[in-house]
Amino acid sequence: MVAVVVAILVAAGAGIALADPFGAQTRAAPVESTARTGLARVTEGTLSARTLENGTLGYAGDYQVVDKAGGTVTELPDVGRVAGQGEALYRVDGKPVILLRGAHTSVYRDLSWGMEGVDVKQLNAALVALGYATRDELDPDSNYFGRQTYYALTELQEDVGLTGTGQLPLGQAVFLPTKEIRITKVIAVRGGSVAPGGVVLRASSTRRQVTVALSASRQSDVAAGDKVTISLPNGRTTPGVVSSVGKVATKADDGTTVEVRIRPSRPKATGRLDQAPVQVSIVSETVEDVLSVPVNALLALAGGGYAVEVVEGGAHRLVPVETGLFDDSEGTVEVTGEGLVAGQNVVVPAS
Repeated sequence: MVAVVVAILVAAGAGIALADPFGAQTRAAPVESTARTGLARVTEGTLSARTLENGTLGYAGDYQVVDKAGGTVTELPDVGRVAGQGEALYRVDGKPVILLRGAHTSVYRDLSWGMEGVDVKQLNAALVALGYATRDELDPDSNYFGRQTYYALTELQEDVGLTGTGQLPLGQAVFLPTKEIRITKVIAVRGGSVAPGGVVLRASSTRRQVTVALSASRQSDVAAGDKVTISLPNGRTTPGVVSSVGKVATKADDGTTVEVRIRPSRPKATGRLDQAPVQVSIVSETVEDVLSVPVNALLALAGGGYAVEVVEGGAHRLVPVETGLFDDSEGTVEVTGEGLVAGQNVVVPAS
């Protein structure tokens, strides 16, 4: 996981007893080496296993807005505009096309009184969400187009400038799985024709998201719910949470990766940049009240395992240690060893 420093102790004058280097016979002795060294402290507290990854800050979702009716495009939104449910998203032949929320299915037919289906259910849910009917008047889970659907739809049509017919012709509304969208690309041309099934716009949600292309070999190290720290382009940091870890690996220039999606806990702190490179520190595990030292304080032993060189009153002694959690981003590691306590000095390579 990390590189460790292999120290070769060269005895000059009095040396370390070799028969039992960590037993009662071990005695403090000066150790001479041509390598420059420094000191670091053994600390006690909370330690987290963290990995640093490069990511991209942007907006979640990528939606195609498909026109179902066809005609001449007479009005289009600007890139960057935020449109909400119940608003006119664009116009064809001078008539507004309404944005509605619906995650179940795309509209594929005219909807009118007496019809049933999943598409009717998402229309009912949208009308209740917009306040054109109460839950008592219209069940948002109902898949039946009845009297209350008719009245609620009539009011919506009149509010956006359409004739209130109480019927929803194919192409009069666009259903997307979010209550607000942000226009990312305008494909159609004002004054141009759009055929039924033609893509008019591309959009995202208004929810901020960070995506990370994580090496597929590290997929098991990260899980939904892991806490992260996002380092922003302005030098500030903000917290976040892993929302999903991809299960499909994709080949990239630097290997095979899976997509990790992260939800910022404070979206406003991330600013308004459409896209920006960020660095993400992902916390996959945390332990409390443990001792830790810099990773480069570890000494590899000839017989296996590790030790640290403790300095007390000018005397040096080796203390064998068991390693625990590694914090890659901070360069520290959890250690336990007999006689090892917080506040002691340990030898590290000089910086």
